Amino acid sequence: TATVARNLVAHRNANGAFRSRNDLRQVPKLGPKAFEQAAGFLRIRGGVNPLDNTAVHPERYELVERIATDLGVRPDEITRIPERLRSLDLGRYVSDRVGEPTLRDILAELEKPGRDPRAEFRYATFAAGVTEIKDLRPGMELEGVVTNVANFGAFVDIGVHQDGLVHISQLADRFVDDPKKVVKVGQVVRVRVLEVNEQLKRIGLSMKSPGRGAGPPGGGGGRRDDQRGATSEPKPRYTVNDLMAKFNKKRQS
Repeated sequence: TATVARNLVAHRNANGAFRSRNDLRQVPKLGPKAFEQAAGFLRIRGGVNPLDNTAVHPERYELVERIATDLGVRPDEITRIPERLRSLDLGRYVSDRVGEPTLRDILAELEKPGRDPRAEFRYATFAAGVTEIKDLRPGMELEGVVTNVANFGAFVDIGVHQDGLVHISQLADRFVDDPKKVVKVGQVVRVRVLEVNEQLKRIGLSMKSPGRGAGPPGGGGGRRDDQRGATSEPKPRYTVNDLMAKFNKKRQS
């Protein structure tokens, strides 16, 4: 909470830098439960325990000390032997409290202590001068970030205050049967503007390589619905505007 954050800063200003995660227990309003939830996310650089500068939670320190003992090193030396950590028999340490996935996460942290996970996050670089839907033109290539994935495609924020739709038929040069296999929320993607309807505030986008052909959105380019020889009634062909209107109506209901 904001109160705890202020108390953390006040405690640091009054007492100097935190030397260990346990020092956090002295902060007013930061109780046992808050400490349990926050400890793994707080890093103490240059502290008394090197593990305080990793994402390993204090409740797993005892396990790390056991691993270090089995490897014949001190706990503060365990981060210096990544090769031996990678060859560790994890089965020896699996228990009803700690499974193999958790153990792998712990070892990954020990191999790269102090790693800042934020460095792995990539932001979309919106095009200069393109800030409103009126600035868009068919053929423009832009960078954006996926904001939602539906069964008919993905919505992408390209920095114009209105998400565009990449229909399933425009997600890739290859056949796509499920958009979630190609994109995920938060992913930075490169798109090309196919169509813009400023009045309805709808934008059609494509992630296909240039020259691969846009094809009519909703025309079946992403799904294999063409059963040759079938005599059934043809399925309706939706435009990008139809799909976005349908999706927005569903979200509002």
